[in-house]
Amino acid sequence: MKIPSPRPNRRARIEIIPLIDIIFFLLATFVMVSLSMVKNQGIQLNLPQAVTGGPQEKTDQEIVSVDSEGRLFLKKEPVQIDDLRRRFQQLKTTAPDTRIHLQGDDKAYFGRVLAVLDLAREIGLTKIIIQTRSPQK
Repeated sequence: MKIPSPRPNRRARIEIIPLIDIIFFLLATFVMVSLSMVKNQGIQLNLPQAVTGGPQEKTDQEIVSVDSEGRLFLKKEPVQIDDLRRRFQQLKTTAPDTRIHLQGDDKAYFGRVLAVLDLAREIGLTKIIIQTRSPQK
């Protein structure tokens, strides 16, 4: 007498739909992380509001930030004014068309922001963008 097996004689099969779901999830996650990394090149500041501000291109840029306590940052790295002068002089010789994105906290001492602006212009860097945020509606 032949006893039937409880398992049917079917071949194993790879389910493709869950794999597609996982791939789309990973793709969406990668895109979101990539987009957030582009924006976050400076330190977190409370930028002042400006009605007349507009979006700018993000090519060939150096981001200089002044926080509410007057500390200077070059792409999230704390710097002193002398280090900034050396970096600006280096930029003038290697990439004179570089845009300087100047971020100043809403509560930053205006003289400190003006010192950075004046330093860049003194060295000959004329493409300076002051970053602001749009007013809340």
